[in-house]
Amino acid sequence: MKLLTNYRYWILNLIGWVVFALLMLTIDKISYAGDIPINYTNYLIVEGVLCGLLGYVLSFIILFFIENFFDIGNYTKVDLYKLIGVVLVTQVIYNFLLWPLLGIPVQYYLNEGVNLTLVQKLTNVPHFLAYFLVWLFVVLTLKLVHHINTIKLRQLQLEANLKESQLNTLKGQINPHFMFNSLNNIRGLMLEDVTKARGMLTSLSETLRYSLTKSEVNSITLEDELEMVENYVEISKIQFENRLKFTTEIDPETLNKQIPPMIIQMLVENALKHGISNLKEGGEVKLSTTIKNELLQIEIINSGKLRNSENSTQVGLQNIKKRLELLYGKNAKFTLKEKEDNVVATIKMPLV
Repeated sequence: MKLLTNYRYWILNLIGWVVFALLMLTIDKISYAGDIPINYTNYLIVEGVLCGLLGYVLSFIILFFIENFFDIGNYTKVDLYKLIGVVLVTQVIYNFLLWPLLGIPVQYYLNEGVNLTLVQKLTNVPHFLAYFLVWLFVVLTLKLVHHINTIKLRQLQLEANLKESQLNTLKGQINPHFMFNSLNNIRGLMLEDVTKARGMLTSLSETLRYSLTKSEVNSITLEDELEMVENYVEISKIQFENRLKFTTEIDPETLNKQIPPMIIQMLVENALKHGISNLKEGGEVKLSTTIKNELLQIEIINSGKLRNSENSTQVGLQNIKKRLELLYGKNAKFTLKEKEDNVVATIKMPLV
């Protein structure tokens, strides 16, 4: 919510400043002055309006700092001290400009100058500071309410996206086509190696169990995800036979880090489906994880070219991008690029 570019805020802010100044300054003086000349009454009204207008104009200095350098949802003590400093500097400017400005209506209505000593002027500083503190309280409250509503909306979007992700997992990632091929390959393998076929059935059942249970949670350890990926690759090797080489380079420090479920499996499936399957001689898929610059980095490199298939909806890749955005905002990044006859998919996310 940007108030600087909100013209309705400009109008309401102007009315608020002027009305507040009139109530706090003008009405108070008139009520205690009793029977006073009309010229003095007019002066008091103009005085209140000018005090409000000056506060309104200078409030934009503080607002500019808040909207550009003060994060209401993630501020530090240093940020708070800076905000206090900006308010105090604004107060100095306000009091420096106020008295010359008030000298104009004093001369016009009362035919005299502002005859106040420095001490008398300083005694008015707390009074006018209260104006800014009230305004600051209102603005920060608006910002805080908007921040809370944004978090609630993001949580609702995340829940909806996770439910959609579960459906995509059942319909797309562990899809019927994959099931049919796996079972058909295992059936053929049973005629050659019953023990190996039994192991493949175990891997397939573990893969399905994982997709049904882990997709219901927001995060899992990277170690659990790797176990599922190994099962998935073992099943895929039946189809690719000697055409698939799968290697890993895992930093032990990353094993206990939390990641969204199925996210590595989706990348591996994408590498197999759009990379290795298009190469007659096959190729290699390399999975690596590491920690760089306080970020968890997951990288999958597969042989092949980066190309867009007409039959591809890129459900998996869009799923990854959307979940990373909702879970981590701008702190996570997903890239897919071609480098030296390889396709490199990289995920960078905060450590959890």
